[in-house]
Amino acid sequence: MKPEALVRTVEDFLVSASDAVVMEEGVVAFDLANAKYSVSGEHNKCLLHLWSAERNVVRRVLDVEIKNDVLRLAVQRLGQARPTKLEIRRQRDRRTPTAKRAARLAYQRVLQRVLERHFPSCKIAELRTSVDLERSFGPTYARGLLCRGQSSFAVLGVNAEETQVSIDAALTFGILWLDFCRQSQAGKTVVEGLKLFLPAERSSLTRERMARLHRHAAKWQLYELDEREDCMKEIDVSDHGNVSTRLVQCPDESAARARFAEAIAVVRRLMPEAESAVISPAEIAFRCHGLEFARARVVAHQPASFRSTTEIVFGLGAAERVLSERNFAEFAQLVRSIGEVRHPQGPRDHFLWRMHPERWLESLVVNQLGRLDETLDTSCVYSQVPAFSASDRAMIDVLTLTREGRLAVVELKADEDIHLPVQGLDYWSRVAWHHERGEFQRFGYFPPRELAPEPPLLFLVAPALHVHPATDTLLHYFSPEINWILLGIDERWRETIRVVFRKRPNRAANFARDA
Repeated sequence: MKPEALVRTVEDFLVSASDAVVMEEGVVAFDLANAKYSVSGEHNKCLLHLWSAERNVVRRVLDVEIKNDVLRLAVQRLGQARPTKLEIRRQRDRRTPTAKRAARLAYQRVLQRVLERHFPSCKIAELRTSVDLERSFGPTYARGLLCRGQSSFAVLGVNAEETQVSIDAALTFGILWLDFCRQSQAGKTVVEGLKLFLPAERSSLTRERMARLHRHAAKWQLYELDEREDCMKEIDVSDHGNVSTRLVQCPDESAARARFAEAIAVVRRLMPEAESAVISPAEIAFRCHGLEFARARVVAHQPASFRSTTEIVFGLGAAERVLSERNFAEFAQLVRSIGEVRHPQGPRDHFLWRMHPERWLESLVVNQLGRLDETLDTSCVYSQVPAFSASDRAMIDVLTLTREGRLAVVELKADEDIHLPVQGLDYWSRVAWHHERGEFQRFGYFPPRELAPEPPLLFLVAPALHVHPATDTLLHYFSPEINWILLGIDERWRETIRVVFRKRPNRAANFARDA
């Protein structure tokens, strides 16, 4: 295969694999969610450059093969003659279907033994991992019922070989399993609550979310299970005063835009409608309807000089190349291609039109905030607010205020997503924690407004026909302290934001259902 064809094949695969992992010698070398790459075909060679905060490598690509969502590369290290193998996998879970089934069956037996040992007076209804698509249950989680007399607990567990994403998602399916057990066991037994089993040392995010559930709607019990030792320990979820999160200082936007005025002018000459978002005092991003295609950033001081310089890098997803005179035409072509496609009337089958729909929706919401709710203050809005924890780098979609100064968290989904409520709960919890400590104003947000002392509002926004059927069930189990509003918007949201329905909690109905 010629170098030009190799470059095109690698680029086409990577542009739609932003969360892929790069495997070398059987181990993960790079996670493209946190790494960058560039592909070049200079000097009649296809070179793949990968770098992150920990590593920096260059490989010459000799041959490629795509099979089962895996890009297999024959590569040559610089200075070595013998080719080696490198794989780029779209799926983070690298196990075969057979290995997954074996691990899940083994875990099911471990969970059975642990339940029998620690709850000897209870009867364990058959644990299962069968697929029930109607109720959104898959094979990832073992689920069952722990009965004692006329009372019982729903049980759901996940093994340590599953991805952290699956482990963090267990609470969503645990709540749905609890609700299903209550319906199916009505008149037979009282299902008091949920016993959720997660792998050891991997439950912190779930603990924080569980602390914000309705304590009178169910008894919420969280356990960490060590599969090797066949032992478990209960995790306290009653205290939500210690949330693992930190807020990032709000950058001075006017100073940052002045610093990057020249870079902004370069991009605006090619795309006058380009959005510019200040990431930090030293970095600014350029987007078209939420699709990021370039960044300007401050680079390290040059040798023998105390002056810093700026550079523009461009590319889609994890791709990144430094803009120079030599590749300016390529940059201009990329910008023109995006502008021609990424607009409401653009070709819907084009990958540039389909990429990052939630970012597109977010860019519209930021500019049309008043269309969501007339109480929101359109002059005070932040997007992609970093609120990091020890286990993830969370970005709150939109953070704003009501006209009375009450904080409002806006969580967005452009497509059907069963996890919308619980992810919104997570961000609400972080915002509430920082608000209670007065950190938003201390970190430079919402000057010079005085924030109201009430807890934040939570707006959950999705196209009306793409609100997952389980959303109402999940919201029913939220703590009464969380004032949520579910907004269904018109499916033609790319043209304009228009709310077609809105739901709020019916506290009286909730308490009646739980009685």
